[in-house]
Amino acid sequence: MKRTIINIDEKKCNGCGQCITGCHEGALQLIDGKARLVSELFCDGLGACIGECPAGAITLEEREAEPYNEYLVMERVCREGEKVILAHIRHLHEHNEKEYIRQAVEYLDANGIEVDLQNILNGSSNEKVQACGCPGSVEQDFNSKPVLINLNNSPENDFSELTHWPVQLHLINPTANSFSGADVLLASDCSAFSMGNFHTKLLKGKSLAIACPKLDSNKQVYVDKLISMIDDAKINTLTVVIMEVPCCGGLIQLSNLAKEHAVRNIPIKVIELSTRGEILKEEWI
Repeated sequence: MKRTIINIDEKKCNGCGQCITGCHEGALQLIDGKARLVSELFCDGLGACIGECPAGAITLEEREAEPYNEYLVMERVCREGEKVILAHIRHLHEHNEKEYIRQAVEYLDANGIEVDLQNILNGSSNEKVQACGCPGSVEQDFNSKPVLINLNNSPENDFSELTHWPVQLHLINPTANSFSGADVLLASDCSAFSMGNFHTKLLKGKSLAIACPKLDSNKQVYVDKLISMIDDAKINTLTVVIMEVPCCGGLIQLSNLAKEHAVRNIPIKVIELSTRGEILKEEWI
Protein backbone atom coordinates (compact mmCIF):
# COMPACT_ATOMS: atom_id res chain seq x y z
CA MET A 1 0.00 0.00 0.00
CA LYS A 2 1.11 3.61 -0.58
CA ARG A 3 1.46 5.69 2.58
CA THR A 4 3.57 8.37 4.27
CA ILE A 5 6.76 6.97 5.77
CA ILE A 6 10.18 8.32 6.73
CA ASN A 7 13.22 8.44 4.47
CA ILE A 8 16.77 8.59 5.86
CA ASP A 9 19.50 10.28 3.83
CA GLU A 10 22.49 8.08 4.66
CA LYS A 11 24.97 10.74 3.51
CA LYS A 12 23.60 13.32 5.97
CA CYS A 13 23.17 10.90 8.89
CA ASN A 14 26.02 11.30 11.40
CA GLY A 15 25.02 8.34 13.57
CA CYS A 16 24.23 10.40 16.68
CA GLY A 17 21.29 8.13 17.51
CA GLN A 18 18.98 10.91 18.73
CA CYS A 19 16.24 9.78 16.35
CA ILE A 20 16.32 6.32 17.96
CA THR A 21 15.22 7.68 21.31
CA GLY A 22 12.64 9.85 19.57
CA CYS A 23 10.97 6.83 17.96
CA HIS A 24 9.01 5.17 20.77
CA GLU A 25 7.49 2.77 18.24
CA GLY A 26 10.84 1.02 17.68
CA ALA A 27 11.03 1.47 13.91
CA LEU A 28 14.63 2.76 13.96
CA GLN A 29 17.96 1.22 14.96
CA LEU A 30 21.56 2.36 14.76
CA ILE A 31 23.40 -0.08 12.47
CA ASP A 32 26.98 0.35 11.26
CA GLY A 33 27.00 3.93 12.52
CA LYS A 34 23.85 4.96 10.62
CA ALA A 35 20.18 5.23 11.56
CA ARG A 36 18.17 2.59 9.72
CA LEU A 37 14.44 2.03 9.29
CA VAL A 38 14.24 -1.60 10.41
CA SER A 39 10.46 -2.03 10.35
CA GLU A 40 7.91 -0.35 8.11
CA LEU A 41 5.25 -2.00 10.28
CA PHE A 42 6.37 0.16 13.21
CA CYS A 43 6.79 3.48 11.37
CA ASP A 44 3.61 5.52 11.81
CA GLY A 45 4.74 8.21 9.37
CA LEU A 46 4.08 11.01 11.87
CA GLY A 47 7.71 12.14 11.89
CA ALA A 48 8.52 12.40 15.60
CA CYS A 49 12.11 11.45 14.74
CA ILE A 50 12.53 14.39 12.36
CA GLY A 51 12.70 16.92 15.18
CA GLU A 52 15.32 14.82 16.97
CA CYS A 53 17.71 14.77 14.01
CA PRO A 54 20.30 17.59 14.19
CA ALA A 55 21.66 16.75 10.73
CA GLY A 56 18.37 17.07 8.84
CA ALA A 57 18.80 13.57 7.49
CA ILE A 58 15.17 12.46 7.94
CA THR A 59 12.26 13.48 5.74
CA LEU A 60 8.78 12.17 5.02
CA GLU A 61 7.82 10.71 1.68
CA GLU A 62 4.86 8.86 0.20
CA ARG A 63 5.72 5.45 -1.19
CA GLU A 64 4.77 1.79 -1.23
CA ALA A 65 5.28 0.38 2.26
CA GLU A 66 3.97 -2.26 4.60
CA PRO A 67 0.93 -1.03 6.54
CA TYR A 68 1.58 0.37 9.99
CA ASN A 69 0.36 -1.99 12.74
CA GLU A 70 -0.54 -0.35 16.06
CA TYR A 71 -1.10 -3.69 17.79
CA LEU A 72 2.42 -4.91 16.99
CA VAL A 73 3.77 -1.53 18.11
CA MET A 74 1.92 -1.81 21.43
CA GLU A 75 3.28 -5.32 21.92
CA ARG A 76 6.80 -3.90 21.69
CA VAL A 77 6.10 -0.65 23.55
CA CYS A 78 4.51 -2.38 26.53
CA ARG A 79 7.72 -4.32 27.17
CA GLU A 80 9.45 -0.98 27.78
CA GLY A 81 7.20 0.02 30.68
CA GLU A 82 4.61 2.64 31.55
CA LYS A 83 6.64 5.75 30.63
CA VAL A 84 7.19 4.54 27.08
CA ILE A 85 3.52 3.57 26.77
CA LEU A 86 2.49 7.07 27.84
CA ALA A 87 5.03 8.73 25.54
CA HIS A 88 3.78 6.70 22.57
CA ILE A 89 0.10 7.43 23.17
CA ARG A 90 0.84 11.11 23.86
CA HIS A 91 2.60 11.18 20.49
CA LEU A 92 -0.51 9.74 18.80
CA HIS A 93 -2.73 12.22 20.63
CA GLU A 94 -0.63 15.19 19.54
CA HIS A 95 -1.18 14.13 15.92
CA ASN A 96 -4.91 13.50 16.47
CA GLU A 97 -4.57 9.82 15.50
CA LYS A 98 -7.85 8.76 17.10
CA GLU A 99 -8.03 5.34 15.43
CA TYR A 100 -4.51 4.37 16.53
CA ILE A 101 -5.33 5.54 20.07
CA ARG A 102 -8.44 3.37 20.05
CA GLN A 103 -6.38 0.37 18.97
CA ALA A 104 -3.74 1.10 21.64
CA VAL A 105 -6.40 1.24 24.36
CA GLU A 106 -7.90 -2.01 23.05
CA TYR A 107 -4.50 -3.67 23.34
CA LEU A 108 -4.04 -2.43 26.91
CA ASP A 109 -7.49 -3.63 27.92
CA ALA A 110 -7.13 -7.01 26.21
CA ASN A 111 -3.85 -7.67 28.00
CA GLY A 112 -4.91 -6.32 31.40
CA ILE A 113 -2.31 -3.54 31.35
CA GLU A 114 -3.51 -0.78 33.67
CA VAL A 115 -2.51 2.72 32.58
CA ASP A 116 -4.57 5.85 33.18
CA LEU A 117 -4.63 7.89 29.97
CA GLN A 118 -7.09 10.53 31.15
CA ASN A 119 -4.52 13.31 31.51
CA ILE A 120 -3.10 12.65 28.06
CA LEU A 121 -6.42 12.38 26.29
CA ASN A 122 -7.64 15.52 27.98
CA GLY A 123 -4.64 17.38 26.58
CA SER A 124 -2.65 17.60 29.82
CA SER A 125 1.12 17.48 29.66
CA ASN A 126 1.37 16.01 33.16
CA GLU A 127 3.32 12.77 32.83
CA LYS A 128 2.61 11.47 36.31
CA VAL A 129 -0.59 9.42 36.19
CA GLN A 130 -2.12 6.64 38.24
CA ALA A 131 -2.93 3.15 37.04
CA CYS A 132 -6.50 2.23 36.24
CA GLY A 133 -7.98 -0.11 33.67
CA CYS A 134 -11.10 -1.66 32.25
CA PRO A 135 -11.91 -4.80 34.31
CA GLY A 136 -14.38 -5.93 31.66
CA SER A 137 -11.52 -6.62 29.24
CA VAL A 138 -9.13 -8.38 31.63
CA GLU A 139 -8.18 -11.83 30.40
CA GLN A 140 -9.84 -14.67 32.31
CA ASP A 141 -9.67 -18.46 32.03
CA PHE A 142 -12.78 -20.19 33.34
CA ASN A 143 -13.04 -23.56 35.00
CA SER A 144 -13.50 -26.25 32.38
CA LYS A 145 -16.67 -27.40 34.14
CA PRO A 146 -19.75 -25.90 32.44
CA VAL A 147 -21.49 -23.10 34.30
CA LEU A 148 -25.11 -23.78 35.18
CA ILE A 149 -27.50 -21.02 34.12
CA ASN A 150 -30.83 -21.35 35.91
CA LEU A 151 -32.75 -18.08 36.01
CA ASN A 152 -36.02 -17.57 37.89
CA ASN A 153 -35.95 -21.16 39.14
CA SER A 154 -36.53 -22.48 35.64
CA PRO A 155 -36.81 -26.28 35.52
CA GLU A 156 -34.59 -26.35 32.45
CA ASN A 157 -30.84 -26.58 33.01
CA ASP A 158 -28.80 -24.62 30.49
CA PHE A 159 -25.00 -24.70 30.63
CA SER A 160 -22.53 -22.13 29.39
CA GLU A 161 -19.64 -23.69 27.47
CA LEU A 162 -17.58 -20.48 27.44
CA THR A 163 -14.00 -21.16 28.56
CA HIS A 164 -12.50 -17.65 28.67
CA TRP A 165 -12.96 -13.89 28.51
CA PRO A 166 -12.83 -11.62 26.51
CA VAL A 167 -14.22 -13.10 23.31
CA GLN A 168 -14.33 -10.15 20.87
CA LEU A 169 -11.54 -10.64 18.35
CA HIS A 170 -10.22 -7.08 18.73
CA LEU A 171 -9.83 -7.61 22.48
CA ILE A 172 -8.47 -11.13 22.78
CA ASN A 173 -4.82 -12.05 23.13
CA PRO A 174 -4.26 -14.66 20.38
CA THR A 175 -1.49 -16.35 22.38
CA ALA A 176 -3.50 -16.64 25.61
CA ASN A 177 -3.59 -20.04 27.32
CA SER A 178 -7.21 -20.49 26.27
CA PHE A 179 -6.12 -20.67 22.62
CA SER A 180 -2.98 -22.78 23.04
CA GLY A 181 -3.47 -26.01 21.10
CA ALA A 182 -7.22 -25.38 21.02
CA ASP A 183 -9.99 -25.95 18.53
CA VAL A 184 -11.19 -22.40 17.86
CA LEU A 185 -14.70 -21.28 16.99
CA LEU A 186 -14.77 -17.96 15.11
CA ALA A 187 -18.41 -16.90 15.13
CA SER A 188 -20.22 -13.97 13.60
CA ASP A 189 -21.80 -11.70 16.19
CA CYS A 190 -25.36 -12.63 15.18
CA SER A 191 -24.97 -16.41 15.11
CA ALA A 192 -25.32 -17.08 18.84
CA PHE A 193 -28.54 -15.02 18.94
CA SER A 194 -30.12 -16.89 16.04
CA MET A 195 -29.21 -20.43 17.15
CA GLY A 196 -30.89 -21.47 20.39
CA ASN A 197 -28.49 -24.33 21.18
CA PHE A 198 -25.32 -22.50 20.09
CA HIS A 199 -23.39 -23.44 23.27
CA THR A 200 -24.16 -27.18 23.27
CA LYS A 201 -24.13 -27.67 19.50
CA LEU A 202 -21.22 -25.48 18.36
CA LEU A 203 -19.24 -24.02 21.27
CA LYS A 204 -18.71 -27.08 23.46
CA GLY A 205 -15.02 -28.05 23.54
CA LYS A 206 -13.88 -24.96 21.63
CA SER A 207 -12.34 -21.58 22.41
CA LEU A 208 -14.47 -18.71 21.16
CA ALA A 209 -13.76 -15.53 19.20
CA ILE A 210 -16.50 -13.33 17.76
CA ALA A 211 -16.42 -10.67 15.05
CA CYS A 212 -18.61 -8.85 12.54
CA PRO A 213 -17.01 -8.56 9.09
CA LYS A 214 -19.40 -5.77 8.09
CA LEU A 215 -19.39 -3.41 11.09
CA ASP A 216 -16.00 -3.96 12.75
CA SER A 217 -13.07 -1.71 11.87
CA ASN A 218 -9.43 -2.49 11.01
CA LYS A 219 -9.98 -6.07 9.88
CA GLN A 220 -6.28 -6.47 9.05
CA VAL A 221 -5.81 -6.83 12.80
CA TYR A 222 -8.20 -9.79 12.66
CA VAL A 223 -6.03 -11.44 10.02
CA ASP A 224 -2.90 -10.82 12.10
CA LYS A 225 -4.51 -12.29 15.22
CA LEU A 226 -5.69 -15.39 13.36
CA ILE A 227 -2.18 -15.87 11.97
CA SER A 228 -0.82 -15.61 15.52
CA MET A 229 -3.33 -18.20 16.71
CA ILE A 230 -2.22 -20.57 13.95
CA ASP A 231 1.54 -20.06 14.24
CA ASP A 232 2.09 -18.99 17.86
CA ALA A 233 -0.77 -20.56 19.81
CA LYS A 234 -0.69 -23.55 17.45
CA ILE A 235 -4.44 -24.04 17.37
CA ASN A 236 -5.66 -27.37 15.97
CA THR A 237 -8.65 -26.33 13.90
CA LEU A 238 -10.67 -23.23 13.06
CA THR A 239 -14.44 -23.44 12.71
CA VAL A 240 -16.05 -20.35 11.17
CA VAL A 241 -19.74 -19.81 11.90
CA ILE A 242 -21.53 -17.37 9.60
CA MET A 243 -25.08 -16.35 8.79
CA GLU A 244 -26.61 -16.83 5.34
CA VAL A 245 -26.48 -13.06 4.71
CA PRO A 246 -23.82 -11.98 2.14
CA CYS A 247 -21.78 -9.73 4.45
CA CYS A 248 -20.97 -12.66 6.74
CA GLY A 249 -18.81 -14.19 4.02
CA GLY A 250 -16.12 -11.71 5.05
CA LEU A 251 -15.21 -13.97 7.98
CA ILE A 252 -14.35 -16.74 5.53
CA GLN A 253 -12.17 -14.34 3.52
CA LEU A 254 -10.33 -13.20 6.65
CA SER A 255 -9.77 -16.80 7.73
CA ASN A 256 -8.48 -17.82 4.31
CA LEU A 257 -6.09 -14.84 4.27
CA ALA A 258 -4.74 -15.88 7.64
CA LYS A 259 -4.29 -19.45 6.46
CA GLU A 260 -2.46 -18.29 3.32
CA HIS A 261 0.00 -16.15 5.29
CA ALA A 262 0.52 -18.50 8.23
CA VAL A 263 3.46 -20.88 8.34
CA ARG A 264 1.42 -23.75 9.75
CA ASN A 265 -1.45 -25.32 7.85
CA ILE A 266 -4.65 -26.05 9.76
CA PRO A 267 -8.06 -27.32 8.64
CA ILE A 268 -10.89 -24.78 8.47
CA LYS A 269 -14.57 -25.70 8.69
CA VAL A 270 -17.40 -23.36 7.67
CA ILE A 271 -20.86 -23.65 9.22
CA GLU A 272 -23.59 -21.51 7.66
CA LEU A 273 -26.74 -20.71 9.61
CA SER A 274 -30.08 -19.45 8.39
CA THR A 275 -31.52 -16.31 9.95
CA ARG A 276 -33.73 -18.66 11.99
CA GLY A 277 -30.68 -20.44 13.39
CA GLU A 278 -30.83 -23.63 11.32
CA ILE A 279 -27.61 -25.20 10.00
CA LEU A 280 -27.76 -24.85 6.22
CA LYS A 281 -24.27 -26.01 5.34
CA GLU A 282 -21.26 -27.52 7.09
CA GLU A 283 -18.07 -28.19 5.16
CA TRP A 284 -14.27 -28.20 5.41
CA ILE A 285 -12.58 -25.75 3.06
